[in-house]
Amino acid sequence: MSRPQICFVTSEVAPYAKTGGLGDVCSALPKALSRNGHVVRVFLPLYASARAVAGETEVVETARDVPVTLGSATYEFTLRKTLLAGSEAELYLIDCPALYDRPSIYTQDPDEHRRFLLLSRAALEGCRRLRWGPDVMHCHDWHASFLPLYLKTVDRWDRLFDGTRTVLTIHNLGHQGVFPSQIVEETWMGGSPELLDRDDLAAGRISFLKTGILYADAITTVSPTYAEEIRTPQHGMGLDPFLRARSRSLVGILNGVDYSEWSPRSDRHIPFHYSPASLWRKEKNKAELLRSMGLSFEPHVPVIGIVTRLSAQKGLDLIEHAMPGILQRRDVRFVALGSGDARYARMLRGLQAAFPDKVSFYDGFQERLAHLIEAGSDLFLMPSLYEPCGLNQMYSLRYGTVPIVRKTGGLADTVEPYNPTTGEGTGFVFEHYTPEGLRWATELALEVYRDPDAWLAIVTAGMNRDFSWEKQAERYSELYDRLATREGVPG
Repeated sequence: MSRPQICFVTSEVAPYAKTGGLGDVCSALPKALSRNGHVVRVFLPLYASARAVAGETEVVETARDVPVTLGSATYEFTLRKTLLAGSEAELYLIDCPALYDRPSIYTQDPDEHRRFLLLSRAALEGCRRLRWGPDVMHCHDWHASFLPLYLKTVDRWDRLFDGTRTVLTIHNLGHQGVFPSQIVEETWMGGSPELLDRDDLAAGRISFLKTGILYADAITTVSPTYAEEIRTPQHGMGLDPFLRARSRSLVGILNGVDYSEWSPRSDRHIPFHYSPASLWRKEKNKAELLRSMGLSFEPHVPVIGIVTRLSAQKGLDLIEHAMPGILQRRDVRFVALGSGDARYARMLRGLQAAFPDKVSFYDGFQERLAHLIEAGSDLFLMPSLYEPCGLNQMYSLRYGTVPIVRKTGGLADTVEPYNPTTGEGTGFVFEHYTPEGLRWATELALEVYRDPDAWLAIVTAGMNRDFSWEKQAERYSELYDRLATREGVPG
């Protein structure tokens, strides 16, 4: 029996468009599904920033000047097809300069809602031009969240989609796509506003993500623990009642790691490749990391690294209060890479000024440095307030860089707490979101680091964990099979 055919609709696909984990997932997962026997086609806006990447590949025009009307405005788009590198998965770039030729992927422009309403409309129109009715349309985050409603209403007439079911994946509930209710005429639902959430309309707003939650046939999140957390008032961000109502259709599937990009055995960004049998080469990466960040290398002095978006979600407040004391008491190095909130950038620059021999901060993002921090650090910090899945802790495990994480979301699902009695575990986990919690976990990690045998056991256990997409993609395949045969969502 052939496997279901899948249409991905997303605002990010690495390397064409990426601001975080969404871009990585929507690149690696379609490739893994294609290897699993699925026909996969991905629809992505052709942003200005994506044109240079697209120019390096063979691109074929498949449809020209396709009109889409949103309220009083009509846009035309052209579809350009290429393949996701190293796979048979097809990528369809939606070329609409009027909406997508902007300096950044996301904007604060007054037509931001139209940019992603067009994404859903263009995906459906693109399928029509291809004469292709996928078994599953897999929509990602708020940007594609109107599509499930379209298939149940304004596009219901098209028999091409009679067998099509929808999946909505919530990568981060904190981004909901909320806009003023005045846009209702542009959503294509102007004649049937009662299908949108009435309380929202009465309050003068429309939530894209809530619309997807209400109408998708199945909902997934990016880790099992996050699927539980978002059904609670503490983590539900106002959507927990709707997610509890959809509990039978909601499942958490952990993200995977693309080990062709993230493996110390073959990483093209690091100078010295290594494995559990050659960890002495990891120490050479550590020396190179410190040299490149202007710090001195000393044997047996641990390095703590962090690569992060500078935002409150990522636990920077805890670092601000806990790290100065650790740096005062301990002979340790702290290296940080990140961009975002100026307040946290100032905090990290302040740490560097206060401890110039111990701290180095790179304000921005650099792919090579991100990989080198994973390879050259001994410990990796992820003290998140919440973390739907997280990828860096899984990268860290593979690189023998022991994670220090808070027990939340995907961090709880992927890092096994170190047990001092048995010596088992892959990292250091604290539960309460307090500076004291982070301080306790970091101090414990630094104490265990002084015991070479105990440390080697933790490092080796982490490096042997398998979070490959080949393994995780099979969970999605099982979900698609259930939907395609109308059996429902696996529990």
